[in-house]
Amino acid sequence: MVDGCLLIVDANEGPIPQTRFVLKKALEKGLRPIVIINKIDRGQTDPHVAVDKVLDLFLELGADEDQCDFTYLFASGMAGFAKESLEAESVDMQPLFNAILQHVPPPVGDSKKPLQLQVTTLDYSEYLGRIVIGRIHNGTIRSGQQAALVTEDGTIVKGKITKLMGFDGLKRVEMEEATAGYIVAVSGFADAYIGETITDPNDPQALPLIKVDEPTLQMAFWVNDSPFAGQEGKLVTSRQIRDRLFRELETNVALRVEETDSPDKFLVSGRGELHLGILIETMRREGFEFQVSQPQVIYREINGQPCEPYELLVLDIPADGVGSCIERLGQRKGEMQDMQPGSGDRTQLEFVIPARGLIGFRGEFMRMTRGEGIMNHSFLDYRQISGDIEARNKGVLISFEEGVSTFYAMRNAEDRGAFFITPGTKVYRGMIVGEHTRSQDLELNICKTKQLTNHRAAGGDELVQLQAPIDMSLERALEYIAADELVEVTPQSIRLRKMSKKLAKR
Repeated sequence: MVDGCLLIVDANEGPIPQTRFVLKKALEKGLRPIVIINKIDRGQTDPHVAVDKVLDLFLELGADEDQCDFTYLFASGMAGFAKESLEAESVDMQPLFNAILQHVPPPVGDSKKPLQLQVTTLDYSEYLGRIVIGRIHNGTIRSGQQAALVTEDGTIVKGKITKLMGFDGLKRVEMEEATAGYIVAVSGFADAYIGETITDPNDPQALPLIKVDEPTLQMAFWVNDSPFAGQEGKLVTSRQIRDRLFRELETNVALRVEETDSPDKFLVSGRGELHLGILIETMRREGFEFQVSQPQVIYREINGQPCEPYELLVLDIPADGVGSCIERLGQRKGEMQDMQPGSGDRTQLEFVIPARGLIGFRGEFMRMTRGEGIMNHSFLDYRQISGDIEARNKGVLISFEEGVSTFYAMRNAEDRGAFFITPGTKVYRGMIVGEHTRSQDLELNICKTKQLTNHRAAGGDELVQLQAPIDMSLERALEYIAADELVEVTPQSIRLRKMSKKLAKR
């Protein structure tokens, strides 16, 4: 929808791993970014070095000669100024506005030609149904006019513009008419999809389709059947979960939902653990209760060969974590492509790695870098399957009875592993309560109480403390579970459990 963009880079850090993905997409669209070197008012910065790093990144991503000859400004968002050179006076943001007017081309399009509006984003309203957002490339659009939708396969579907809305800042405002160059929101086409074209029904002309990245990971969503089912969530039935998942498809274009032979199970595919994790977190905040399985990569057959998705992984880590990260990624079939010094004592590493090699890596990565590492990965392509990848090498501690965990039982079992729970937590048979020190699973009685007598033990008044439990957030739980385990998600709790025999058969 845009004709230009700003690339904002920290004057001290230079381009960070996340910069690569968004910049690559902008360059592929032929945009010529205006580079803003921000935070120049901070001490010990060298803005010109940051400019050189940005140029290196442009060349690495295949920018053409025009794009590499980018305009750059020095700025401070906090102090509210921008300037063309470091020697210039720091006054206001006027130099940035001037650069936008000078270097961002005006929209191209002819309001007299037949209507062409390309669907770029989807939204949904309970009253209007699906709302499509896009830019008018040619022609004029009016509220209430007849129009046609050219679908992905070339089918022409006629309809009517029931409501036309423009944008005033972040607000939507109703409009009667808009011409080429405007970005508008339109209702009236319930089946419109990303990349399709709304056009003149008398002269339908489609624009080139936009390619949406395909899902690479899949997980199963089940109705919660644990002993604690229905105690914390309000929306628990298969019908409610199904309706919510299919409603998500109205706006989440990279998501796929499939029904299965079982009415209680749905297969949900997305672009990665984070993509699926956001959906799960949103649903639990809305009051849903359900359980999900371990994420699995989606395989494809290309030229008769089974292939799996590969990701480009970029790490920005402290120098003392380089060795352990390289070793661990090598065990996960990662191949190092590049190694560059970063800012300060940090190092940037670039890997090509199978998507399944990244499942469960984020938690290890944060431990290896003591929380100081930054990782960013994006889909690369499909390649031949790389072979077996080492899974979790430790077993789990499992409760074999229902009740409330006690300090006494946990203190006696502390040498068996690390716990995910604290004393006083409600548990049930089959619930995972911790990580075993060995590779096999271990069942234990976490609810055992101390037998009381009228004798006072020597040292009984000594203060005894348990080790701090491992905090199992949703993201960490999804990475941690094995193929025969589930994450039970409720508005109040995140629990790990072993899969029941009934679910395993499905």
